[in-house]
Amino acid sequence: MLKQILPLAFFLAVFSVAVGGFAGRGSETSETAAEAGEADEGSRSRSEKSRMGSSIPDKNGGEVRIERDGDSHFYATAIINGASVRMMVDSGASMIALTRSDAEAIGIDVDSLPEGGSANTAGGVVPIRPVLLDSVGIDGLTVVTVQAAVIDADMPASLLGQSFLSRLQSVQVEGDTMTLR
Repeated sequence: MLKQILPLAFFLAVFSVAVGGFAGRGSETSETAAEAGEADEGSRSRSEKSRMGSSIPDKNGGEVRIERDGDSHFYATAIINGASVRMMVDSGASMIALTRSDAEAIGIDVDSLPEGGSANTAGGVVPIRPVLLDSVGIDGLTVVTVQAAVIDADMPASLLGQSFLSRLQSVQVEGDTMTLR
């Protein structure tokens, strides 16, 4: 398992440095009803949600709680431009980093995006393709006009980074629960 985590950790560190200047801080956040197409989280038990790594909504005050997954990471199902994407929450990533397959699944023509630089990873140099997402939401907590990058590398999951997280009121971790406001 350590052999699987080390290349990802190395990639994340290099990715954060390589694109640090691309991500910006903004303040436009809107809290809306859950996006169409999201699974009905209320019908699942807490243990099922934890195994799935999905976010758990708290109906009190626009708060989203995410339970730590078995691999020690936090995962959330985000609605990006209206499509569902399972993402690893990574506060160390400068911005949202989409895998090629996730980007294509939400309707992005990756090959038409210009290369906006590259990142040195354990697997070699990979191109970074910047893209602007119309909206990114987790259980109704939605941010509009979000910077992201499509990464042509072998990543196990897309990353929910600072281009989304920094635009929230707060991100807190207590024990095995991350709370987004």
